[in-house]
Amino acid sequence: MRDPDALIGRAGVRGDPDRDQHFLVDDRVLDRLPTYLEEIDADTTHLLEIGGGTGALTDRLLALAGESGEVTVVERDPDLAAFLREEFTDAIDADRLTVIEGDALEVDLPDFTASVSNLPYGVSSEITFRLLPEGKRLVLMFQQEFAERMVAEPGTSEYGRLSVSTQHYADAELVETVPKEAFSPPPAVESAVVRLRPRDPEYDVDDEEFFLRFVKALFTQRRKTIRNGIRNTAHISRLADPDAVVDAADEDVLRKRADAMEPAAFAALAELALEESGLEGD
Repeated sequence: MRDPDALIGRAGVRGDPDRDQHFLVDDRVLDRLPTYLEEIDADTTHLLEIGGGTGALTDRLLALAGESGEVTVVERDPDLAAFLREEFTDAIDADRLTVIEGDALEVDLPDFTASVSNLPYGVSSEITFRLLPEGKRLVLMFQQEFAERMVAEPGTSEYGRLSVSTQHYADAELVETVPKEAFSPPPAVESAVVRLRPRDPEYDVDDEEFFLRFVKALFTQRRKTIRNGIRNTAHISRLADPDAVVDAADEDVLRKRADAMEPAAFAALAELALEESGLEGD
């Protein structure tokens, strides 16, 4: 495997915290990341990496994909994208590597089978919720606090909108905490790796866009009861008649707070809300 410090030297770059650039340089962490896919027998024939940087993880993903597999890297920095094309010329010529220069939130993504990525922290949420609906197995690096919120259970202080939205799409597991010193330059916070296995939820949602918006609305009032949350957030949820929802909902649910509600309970309440109220403008 290529040495991460040597790659930075050949690229002639330095990480820039102001641009959300923290290069992962710990060989042990880099070597472990692909194994989190292997442990769950993921399809590794076409791996996606968001934020290739200088290619330390790219190198290991090429090894994981094997001679018959493929890796696609999305890198927004033009200089780094050019370096990746130069450093991995052989893999590109063998049609084993594709480098896409651009913003991961805007470019067309390939039909990948799984992703391992050290995400840019400033846009990690947006990228994650672009990837999750794809229904693929993911191993993603986040700020530790963000990761803990993704995997949090109801009734804990970390449980919130992010927890419900993530767990709507996948089983989320925090598999490793990564110290600041594993990066160059070190970020201000610890990091963590989350493994996400897609699954169909154990409940039905007719309007997924509304469900996620409804969850967001109620968590803006997380210290209030569900009763007050429904009434106070119609400008977010776009419910046409929030009082009708309150009148129809079970009293035990209305007394709860958002952080005590499991995803299935949110789904049931969202379905009731659409049935009893409908949306403004419909």
